[in-house]
Amino acid sequence: MGRNNITNIPSSSVGKDWKNIVPGLVVSVICLAIVFYFIDPNQLLQALQLADYRLVVVAFLVSIGWLLVRGMVWRTLLQNKATYSQVFFTVTEGYLLNNLLPFRLGEVARALLLSQKASLDFWQVLSTILIERFLDLAMAAGLLFITLPFVVGARWASEAAIGAGSLVLVGLVVLYLLARYREWAVRKYEKIGQRLPILLKIGGGRITAFLTGLSVLTDGTLFLRAIAWSVTNWLVAIAQYYILILAFFPHAQLLWAAFALGVGALGIAAPSSPGALGVLELSIVGALALFGLNSSTALAYAITAHVFNYLSNGLLGSYALAKDGESLTGLYRRVRRIPQEETL
Repeated sequence: MGRNNITNIPSSSVGKDWKNIVPGLVVSVICLAIVFYFIDPNQLLQALQLADYRLVVVAFLVSIGWLLVRGMVWRTLLQNKATYSQVFFTVTEGYLLNNLLPFRLGEVARALLLSQKASLDFWQVLSTILIERFLDLAMAAGLLFITLPFVVGARWASEAAIGAGSLVLVGLVVLYLLARYREWAVRKYEKIGQRLPILLKIGGGRITAFLTGLSVLTDGTLFLRAIAWSVTNWLVAIAQYYILILAFFPHAQLLWAAFALGVGALGIAAPSSPGALGVLELSIVGALALFGLNSSTALAYAITAHVFNYLSNGLLGSYALAKDGESLTGLYRRVRRIPQEETL
C-alpha cells in the first residue's frame, strides 16, 4: 500500500470524532474525582517532596529500557521485516500519539508509519500490533493470576484471573487458526460478503494482507522468541514499578509493584481520554489500597509513573516524528482517512 493511496482520500469530519471522545473524557473525570476525593492534597505534595529522586531517575532510565525491549517484541512479530531503528522509533511515535489522540489511534498511526518506512503492507503491520496487544493482555492476566491470591486470599480471585487468562488464550487460538488456514478464512469471508456486501467494502483485499501478518503465529520458533521478548519486557516493567515504588515507600515489596502493574495494565483498557488520564491513577491507587498503603502517597507514585510515560514517549516520539517529517495534525488526518479506503 503506498502513501498516496491514503493521502488522496477525502477526510472525514474531525468534529464528529471529537464528539465521540466525550464518553471517554467523562470516565477520566469521574476517575480523577474519585481519586482526589480520597486523598489529602497536603499529603500528596509532601509525598512528592520527600520522594527519593535518585530512585526516580533510575526508574526513568529503566522505562527507556522498557521501550528498547518493546521494539524487539514488535520486530520479532514483524518477522524481522523492518530494521530495529525503524521499529523502535515507530513504537515511540505510536505511544506519543496514544497519549494525545482519542480511540488509541496511535496504534493505527504506527502501523501506517512503519508500512511507509519499511515498504510493508499497512494491514499486515496492523495485524502484528493486534497480536502484540493480545500478548500484553495475556501477561497482565498472568500477573493477576500470580499475585491476586496473595493479595486478597480468596478463591474467587484465582478463578477470576484464570478466567481472564482463558479468554486471552482463546483469542490467540482463534488468531492462530485464521493464520494457519488463511485461504479458507478468505474464502469464507468472501462468501459471507456476497450476502453482506458491506463486509467486502470494508475488508476487500485487506483481509488477505491482515491474515498474512498473523503468519508469525504459525512459525513456532519466531513466536516463542516473541513471547520470550514479551516476558522480558514485562519483567523490565515490574523492575521499573518496583524501583519507583521504593522511592515513595522505602519498605515496599515486589508483590506491590507487580500487582499494581497488572491492575494498571488492565485498567487502561477501559475507555477514557487519551493517555488514560485518571484511569491509570485510580487503578494504581486502588491496587495499592489493598495493601493498606496511604492513598495520597500512592497517588504521588501513580502520577510519577504516568509522567514517565508522557516524558519518555514525548521526547523520543517527538524526535522521531520530526525526523520523519511528520506533524501531529497531518498524521491525524491521514489516520482518520484509512477506514474510507476501498483498495490497497
